[in-house]
Amino acid sequence: MKTCSPVTILMADDDPADVLLTRKALEECRLRNDFHHVRDGRELMAYLRREGKFTEATKSPRPGLILLDLNMPGMDGREALAAIKGDAELRTIPVVVLTTSKADEDVAATYELGANSYIAKPVTFDGLVDVVRTLDHYWFQLVALPG
Repeated sequence: MKTCSPVTILMADDDPADVLLTRKALEECRLRNDFHHVRDGRELMAYLRREGKFTEATKSPRPGLILLDLNMPGMDGREALAAIKGDAELRTIPVVVLTTSKADEDVAATYELGANSYIAKPVTFDGLVDVVRTLDHYWFQLVALPG
């Protein structure tokens, strides 16, 4: 297993409870990753493009992994995913769709748009901890991420 500095995780989700549970699951797994959160696709794109309140790189570092909810107000996750994967500067950032939808159409559509993984949000905290452990093992220990 490789060792490297922690990767910044950026979560785009409009549900404060899901964000809090994800943060707690990261702590439970003892991950040292820098964790940032935005509430919708517009904020996600502003963060990634360093616009508005996200201009300072030290406060809004480039993520090494994006956790993306599909169903958000304004610009939803599908639109944000299309914008990310359509941008030469951003398309190399891995995007893991983490959403409540289990619909086959959503799975197929997000992979068509360039999602790197699709995970249905677990219904329990223990399930979320298992997902975070799996993400840690796969994305942060096994695969090489772009620098």
